Amino acid sequence: MSSYLGLSSIDIAVFVVYVLIIIGVGLFVSRNKKGQTKTTEDYFLAGKSLPWWAVGSSLIAANISAEQFIGMSGSGYSIGLAIASYEWMAALTLIIVGKYFLPVFINKGIYTIPEFVEQRFNKNLKTILAVFWIALYVFVNLTSVLYLGGLALQTILGIPLIYSILGLALFALVYSIYGGLSAVVWTDVIQVFFLIVGGLITTVMAVLYIGGADGLFGGLSRMAAAAPEHFTMILDQDNPQYMNLPGIAVLIGGLWVANLYYWGFNQYIIQRTLAAKSIGEAQKGIVFAAFLKLIVPFLVVIPGIAAYVITHDSTLLAGLGDIGQTNIPSFAHADKAYPWLTQFLPIGLKGMVFAALAAAIVSSLASMLNSTATIFTMDIYKEYISPNSSDSQLVNVGRGSAIVALVIACIVAPMLGGIGQAFQYIQEYTGLVSPGILAVFLLGLFWHKTNSKGAIVGVLLSIPFALFLKFMPLNMPFLDQMMYTLLFTMAVIVLVSLGSATSALDDKAIDLDPDMFKTDKMFNLGAYAILIILAVLYSVFW
Repeated sequence: MSSYLGLSSIDIAVFVVYVLIIIGVGLFVSRNKKGQTKTTEDYFLAGKSLPWWAVGSSLIAANISAEQFIGMSGSGYSIGLAIASYEWMAALTLIIVGKYFLPVFINKGIYTIPEFVEQRFNKNLKTILAVFWIALYVFVNLTSVLYLGGLALQTILGIPLIYSILGLALFALVYSIYGGLSAVVWTDVIQVFFLIVGGLITTVMAVLYIGGADGLFGGLSRMAAAAPEHFTMILDQDNPQYMNLPGIAVLIGGLWVANLYYWGFNQYIIQRTLAAKSIGEAQKGIVFAAFLKLIVPFLVVIPGIAAYVITHDSTLLAGLGDIGQTNIPSFAHADKAYPWLTQFLPIGLKGMVFAALAAAIVSSLASMLNSTATIFTMDIYKEYISPNSSDSQLVNVGRGSAIVALVIACIVAPMLGGIGQAFQYIQEYTGLVSPGILAVFLLGLFWHKTNSKGAIVGVLLSIPFALFLKFMPLNMPFLDQMMYTLLFTMAVIVLVSLGSATSALDDKAIDLDPDMFKTDKMFNLGAYAILIILAVLYSVFW
């Protein structure tokens, strides 16, 4: 291992302090109160006691992972600021979820998204989606986060990939398995601090290096002058990255499918809002998370663009000395951009940034593990294996299933080697199934005539249709594929539902009371502010 890749003793001390804080807080909030044992509500929904600021912080910590720090920085290197649409459009999506989806879920008193599916449709569809989500979390989400996190540690420290993966898995396991969602959420509040500070440090140091004597704003000006195509939000059709982000369709097309599915119907995201003290606290938490999403591109995309500018300027690259010539990112290996930048940070700050990277990885791992355990325990084990289990038995099953999921992910993660832009890869393959599920939820929530038969036929036909669009020689951007798959699935659900007799037993349409969607002044003011900020951002970078 090259000596310059390692952390100094000060950096190691900073990182160790971070690890001890996280484990200490996780174990402290995990303890049982005297004479009490954890119920399923305590373990899986944190006793429904979370304040708004914990909900919002945890949403962002669960969302920002190696996929963002490593994957989105890689896409920033390859594509530029256009990839930030995933983050900025997510802020608007969160407002929609908070106002129109969340009140229905909380009103139904659910633990899991599949549980809502059973209430609205039937047990068969619930089981189909529960199995799908468990497979998606284990084989796509957990494995990709472990792989990208392991890749970062390998690049920064020179640790072999498999040891990096196992170390991250063990870290997430130690503080999250015993305490459940409480341990995850309260440590997430700390993780977000490390995420934001660590991300800002990397961004500022990289831009200052490019700016030299002209400082931060001089660095940004030089970046814009050196790579103007990297500061365009809406790509032209002749842009080589158009297939990843197809122009105006990003704003009015498939990106809505990805965001609505992820933020509205994704267990490890929505579980935090279900654990809030009240609907008002959950909605304020969502607004807080939306504001944080607005700054995420400045923490993860700008460093990727900075890495592109530095590696394509011989003077800047030479100024880094020999250290800059190792593990240089390229279009073929864009995901090396963020780890590569961290090599040039001063002693002490490198430890903080390394802690931020670890925070991003382990907070997402812990969130995914908890949600995988929740779905398996409540929708599979309790439903089919042991319906009469006590709360303590269910909590133990949840812990065991999380460990099994993590072991499987550790085995599969090293097999992901060789992918270029991991963020795009994850979005594309999740996008094969998310449109069908989104169609089921949208129509199930807002169209009374949707029935179980229509939903099952629609979701099962959506995947072969998505595969058809993907593998036929249509040369179609995957975001467009997602939008067409959504429209196809909705049409199938409507036709089958209208064409099949609906018995009174099958008619589980949700009666939506308009009063359910009323929001308080704080939520409304926050939503308007986010809309204004988004309008300014897109007008500046269009």
